[in-house]
Amino acid sequence: MRMQILCCGLILAVAAVLAPTASRAGEVIISAAPPPVRVEVVPAARAGYVWSPGYWRWNGYRHVWVGGYWVHARPGWHWAPAGWVAYGPRWHYVRGHWVR
Repeated sequence: MRMQILCCGLILAVAAVLAPTASRAGEVIISAAPPPVRVEVVPAARAGYVWSPGYWRWNGYRHVWVGGYWVHARPGWHWAPAGWVAYGPRWHYVRGHWVR
């Protein structure tokens, strides 16, 4: 009986630790600041698209540059490009997304 209680407690403890991680699956928080943004030549405008500038992506070990790309426009929406936001000593990655 004591072994069952210990096993149940262990399972609950593991579940409590893993649950917040699963809910934040795409979140990236690191202590290494990204390098300066690279200067990119923005191509000529394309009808029905907006330009999303390049950004530094974290690959688990280091920052890797991702070049800019075209995003299909959404009328009435504004594109907020991907980037890093400093929160104290840590850096949070924010994916590119649409804002109304």
